[in-house]
Amino acid sequence: MSERLRVSTPGRVCLFGEHQDYLALPVVPCAISRRIVIEGSRRRDPTVHIHLPDIQSSESFLLEDPLPYIRERDYFRSCINVMRRRGFSFSGGFDCEVRSRIPINAGTSSSSALIVTWVNLLARMSDQSRVLTCEEVARLAHEAEVVEFGEPGGMMDHYSTACGGIIAIDLQPAIKVTPLKAILKTFVLGDSGEPKDTKSILARVKNRVLDIQRRLAERHPGFSLLQESVQGLDRFSAELDGEQMALLRGTVHNHELTKQARGELGGDTLDHRRIGSLLNEHQSVLRDILRISTPKIDRMIDGALSSGAYGAKINGSGGGGCMFAYAPENAERVAEAIEREGGRAYIVLPDEGTRIEQPGVSE
Repeated sequence: MSERLRVSTPGRVCLFGEHQDYLALPVVPCAISRRIVIEGSRRRDPTVHIHLPDIQSSESFLLEDPLPYIRERDYFRSCINVMRRRGFSFSGGFDCEVRSRIPINAGTSSSSALIVTWVNLLARMSDQSRVLTCEEVARLAHEAEVVEFGEPGGMMDHYSTACGGIIAIDLQPAIKVTPLKAILKTFVLGDSGEPKDTKSILARVKNRVLDIQRRLAERHPGFSLLQESVQGLDRFSAELDGEQMALLRGTVHNHELTKQARGELGGDTLDHRRIGSLLNEHQSVLRDILRISTPKIDRMIDGALSSGAYGAKINGSGGGGCMFAYAPENAERVAEAIEREGGRAYIVLPDEGTRIEQPGVSE
């Protein structure tokens, strides 16, 4: 008899704080009810076999120590290597199957959700058979995805998909995850079908904002984006050109919107239309100042709003991928409007984090 485990993990949307985490500014993500599932059982030999029917592929390897990487972002192997260095051992391999309902390369954290799911399953199937907290899963997943390969990237996706719900993530002076008690209703996720242009977006937005931050910190000891307000930025206008000032204002404006939304979502009462309004204001900054939206996504957002959504914005780093609309009412009409503009719509709800779905024993 062999134990068979089924672990699932949600995708996520970034409600507030787009292009903020790499600046160590807070973010507010929300896990959504599109999930990835890995189901697996132990083997007696050292073979790991992973069946990937969604992409009509499979992968097999032996449990060498350490495992060599044979491709870019070799996440199935990197998770095992990282976990071994953290005290886990594996005396046998696994037979696994991966299935996902999270849009791929669309800003909904499909890769991080995959890694979180794999880490959670490996921990429970290791010789130690450990049950990890969601924070432990997130840290291991971040190490395996980002640190192991020297990639740029924050920890929002790992904490959001591991812990689930609506959370605020503070990154200064240390990472702190705070669940927010708001009960949000229906969202409509819209996949534009346009592949994200992450590298060029980050080169244009991230690198320039980081350069502005570095320059002002050198000239003004004590300068911190965390403490700035839009009203106080005029004092830098003689030091920065027009585009730099626009990027600085947009960055600080987004931080202020995130703080306002966090207060709403963490309060005793929730104004759903206020959340929608803040989403729209956030989208205006992302579209007009950071310029990470696309004409197709703009049309999908306009269609959603004209069909009854309270608010809508692009999701993820931008240049393609998904948008989402907050639609406590008329979700079906909003989904139809998004699809009329050429997107693929999914009606979703906030969801819990990584979990065991069907623990049990099979022959």
